[in-house]
Amino acid sequence: MATTEDPTNPQLPPVQALQELPQAQQQLQQTHSSILPQYPEMIMAAIEALDDKNGSNKSAISKQIESTYPDLPAAHTTLLSHHLNKMKQSGQLLMVKNNYMKPDPNAPPKRGRGRPPKPKAPVPPGTVIGPPRPRGRPPKPRDPFAPVASPKKKTTSGSGRPRGRPPKKSNTEAAPTSAPAAQAKGVKRGRGRPPKVKVFIQPNYLQNFVQSTFNALTAEKVRGATLVVSGDGRYYSKPAIQIIIKMAAANGVRRVWVGQNGLLSTPAVSAVIRERVGIDGSKATGAFILTASHNPGGPHEDFGIKYNMENGGPAPEGITDKIYENTKSIKEYLIADLPDVDISAIGVTILVGLRDNLMLRSIFDFESIRKLLSCPKFTFCYDALHGVAGAYAKRIFVEELGAQESSLLNCVPKEDFGGGHPDPNLTYAKELVARMGLSKSSSQVEPPEFGAAADGDADRNMILGKRFFVTPSDSVAIIAANAVEAIPYFSAGLKGVARSMPTSAALDVVAKHLNLKFFEVPTGWKFFGNLMDAGLCSICGEESFGTGSDHIREKDGIWAVLAWLSILAYKNKENLNGGKLVTVEDIVRNHWATYGRHYYTRYDYENVDASAAKELMAHLVKLQPSLGEVNEIAKGIRTDVSKVVHADEFEYKDPVDGSISRHQGIRYLFEDGSRLVFRLSGTGSEGATIRLYIEQYEKDSSKTGRDSQEALAPLVEVALKLSKMQEFTGRSAPTVIT
Repeated sequence: MATTEDPTNPQLPPVQALQELPQAQQQLQQTHSSILPQYPEMIMAAIEALDDKNGSNKSAISKQIESTYPDLPAAHTTLLSHHLNKMKQSGQLLMVKNNYMKPDPNAPPKRGRGRPPKPKAPVPPGTVIGPPRPRGRPPKPRDPFAPVASPKKKTTSGSGRPRGRPPKKSNTEAAPTSAPAAQAKGVKRGRGRPPKVKVFIQPNYLQNFVQSTFNALTAEKVRGATLVVSGDGRYYSKPAIQIIIKMAAANGVRRVWVGQNGLLSTPAVSAVIRERVGIDGSKATGAFILTASHNPGGPHEDFGIKYNMENGGPAPEGITDKIYENTKSIKEYLIADLPDVDISAIGVTILVGLRDNLMLRSIFDFESIRKLLSCPKFTFCYDALHGVAGAYAKRIFVEELGAQESSLLNCVPKEDFGGGHPDPNLTYAKELVARMGLSKSSSQVEPPEFGAAADGDADRNMILGKRFFVTPSDSVAIIAANAVEAIPYFSAGLKGVARSMPTSAALDVVAKHLNLKFFEVPTGWKFFGNLMDAGLCSICGEESFGTGSDHIREKDGIWAVLAWLSILAYKNKENLNGGKLVTVEDIVRNHWATYGRHYYTRYDYENVDASAAKELMAHLVKLQPSLGEVNEIAKGIRTDVSKVVHADEFEYKDPVDGSISRHQGIRYLFEDGSRLVFRLSGTGSEGATIRLYIEQYEKDSSKTGRDSQEALAPLVEVALKLSKMQEFTGRSAPTVIT
């Protein structure tokens, strides 16, 4: 399995091309147009401020929050009750006589059920204690005349390595051994929050998925092939990498490329698959990526794994369905008896994470960005949230582009992301938000001109200006509108653009204005990959902070940041030595003046009764054939909304492979370009999540500066009453408003 490839091979792609993984689309977590802490944080702060040894009741907590945060949402009472109940159920709060209080960390542990154990007599020094008796009924005496049964092969330990010192071997080749695979209920890597670490460390759980993946692939993609195995470095990644390497060897994989210390961003993995060429001309046929994207890491937090194909993008549904079916019937897995590989040493099969930036240099004009960052008037800040993006930030932004090292925040990758939540939004990127002047705790220091953040595996991004937030939908539209002029890679023109269906239609307007091919696809990056492979799409994005281009087949957070810096450099090429800088806010407002503004929000109703959620969706579908009735209902609610001109259940026929994706969301499209979209996410035993996307288009430039909540209020009211949201779900307010 070892190779002798030259680690200085100039063809190595920049392992800093960062990005994605299919995941649960988590977004900007805020409950109102003003920027508030999350409710659990406000509740804890209120209880601490009240400081009542007997606890505080709901009314006192509510009043304390209201006195601290005057700009609360209208649904404050409902949201407070919801979160108090959740915190009580999770053990974050105790309830004593209708009062809530924090658990006492010094309280003695609760006595378990049953009779307590008897005290043991002291053991004299030097006494040898025998092994404890195993649990369960002792075995019956064996019949000496019974036939000898064939011994069963033992399941290996979680590391895939048998206990005890392995025997010495004359060479590095190891004969594969098989072990029984525990029957799981199916390990399906889909959208939504991934399992916890405690699930993955169950005996054979990870091995089940890995072997099921090998079994789902064709032989030429496994035997004699080259694979990439790396991830965002979260807790449990290193043991998982060792298991996968040994299983790859046993399944006939010839070579495994691993990022140094197991670190490669998701976009970097895509780049390695697409661009890296071994000394013998070999290329990777796929990759196991270990990440849970923007979700927390640590012993009690999330872990995830996915497989990417030879184009560098996520496995298509045909493969993921096979993997899932395999996990339900797998009987054994193959694993080689090999020592652990030192993944900290560069060379052999270990890729250095910070080599060169050939790919990014070929896309962007580094010299123009360097001039912008060296301008005293332009200040910059980048927050990696202790994710894998931090492994690239210093090399790219400081060493390559000349930014000050003090401009980097949380750029040391950590297994638990520093105890934080590596989700680049206004809720979790608190330090960056404060530095950019968007937090109530912001200091009096003048904020930087530009700020950005990345998620755990560096495929998502958030873009900020001085005291200004750029929505993901606006971000991809602005990049597309300026790409040909500002980014050398696109100087010959764009092939086309695409967005996910729930993302606002800001990109649609740009495409129409610039006469570009445009595609609206279901949620999931693989749909963009198909278009890119066919040469139909150059730039794409989704409302959950994902942006990318056809240089790889994953979202790319650092690419998006460099795209924005390129646009700023282009707009300011005459202003760096004098004159007022064109700011992020200037660029966004000028875009609105040209293309109009898409006011946009998302309401999430979580853990709704699954049957009630399905009834609500069926009600909306039933209304669709009669637009006259829909408009009569809408006008009866608000006369200041436009006319509904089309309603459907979104269905996508892939123009490349002809595959059809049905039931992707219910849409109501208005004459003025506004939209209502309803999507159902998850219908398991724990309930469903209803996502409501509300979009108001405003092309009158004199009205593009309104408060978002004010502009969206009429459509919000129509959406809630048209869908009978409260009647079906019993909810008077959403769980989260983005």
